[in-house]
Amino acid sequence: MLKGKHIIVGVTGSIAAYKSAMLVRSLVKQGAEVKVIMTDTAKKFITPLTLATLSKNPVLVEFFDPENGQWNSHVSLGLWADLYLIAPATAASLSKMAYGVADNLLVTTYLSSRCPVFVAPAMDLDMFAHPSTQKSLEILRQRGVTIVEPAAGELASGLDGKGRMEEPEKIVEQVVKFFGRKATLAGKRVLITSGPTREPIDPVRYLTNDSSGKMATAIARQMAFRGAQVTVVSGPAAVKPEQKDIEVIDVITAEQMYQSTIEQYNKGADIVVLCAAVADYTPAKKSSVKMKKREDNLTIELLPTKDIAAEIGKIKRQGDILVGFALETDNETSNAQSKLERKNLDMIVLNSLRDPGAGFAGDTNKINIFFRNGDSESFPLKSKSAVAEDIVDNIEKLMSNAQ
Repeated sequence: MLKGKHIIVGVTGSIAAYKSAMLVRSLVKQGAEVKVIMTDTAKKFITPLTLATLSKNPVLVEFFDPENGQWNSHVSLGLWADLYLIAPATAASLSKMAYGVADNLLVTTYLSSRCPVFVAPAMDLDMFAHPSTQKSLEILRQRGVTIVEPAAGELASGLDGKGRMEEPEKIVEQVVKFFGRKATLAGKRVLITSGPTREPIDPVRYLTNDSSGKMATAIARQMAFRGAQVTVVSGPAAVKPEQKDIEVIDVITAEQMYQSTIEQYNKGADIVVLCAAVADYTPAKKSSVKMKKREDNLTIELLPTKDIAAEIGKIKRQGDILVGFALETDNETSNAQSKLERKNLDMIVLNSLRDPGAGFAGDTNKINIFFRNGDSESFPLKSKSAVAEDIVDNIEKLMSNAQ
């Protein structure tokens, strides 16, 4: 399955490094050519000789061989690889990757690589859950790194929880699936809106919402993964795609998002996914100076913003796919179906704030999808990356049916 593929396996200083031997062996059995880069600390957990024997290539640790001066070029390694798989990936290595601390060959090669990157974290549960580790993972996800989620179970510390490096056979399954993917959206142009908007009241205050941009970013990554040319019009979201094959256009207000989205659609887009939580109202007047607190009540007049979905629904070209989102607190189904019809959408994704784990800011979502022909499909609570797969799968079905 992996014949002819060049894979670098990075091994960092974790007790889970013993699993790297099985991982390398499995990749080689699948036909891959494997080179191993180890950190100095990793050598304390597994010997370079073991991994060199299994990979059938010398193991690289230093920038050069002190015996003969041979240079191990991180640039050449990065160009050679079709995939860089770091397993196990410690909290320290993840942080170095996220913030560009190029103090070893493993991280320097990551910074030089042009290929897809997978990381399989391995650490104690409190380290994995720590905000600094989660921030590193969030940064890497935004840059297009695939995170092989750790499993839950008994850890080396004796504690029980999430942090175990995923088993080698499951990691190899993901690698095989990655290389076996088909560019089903190659040649398609995708336009996605993301995040919140901010409607200014004065120079320091504004109206907004808690949209993080995580769902739209996951959809954008899934579209790009399938070969699409992706443009994201993003409000001031906490999370935005940072990978090279996704264009991001930054906006702030609902008006700016409206203008930019219409402009990009008119340039040509086969699929439009309106995932942003755009403000429905904006202040009629913006004070040019900071408004002072008063003793009496303050009334702010609000004007409706332009409806992006409705406008694109009016000008939608034959064969284009228009997808909307609905976040509801009551009468969820009827409100979503009404929006689907009124705005000429082909499909709408419904989230309910009544469902724990769904909606803004979190890493999970629970959705229902409704279609113009009356069909619908419900999905259980999943990670937003898995939800993005479900959404894009259904968009592809719509495209297939339209042909």
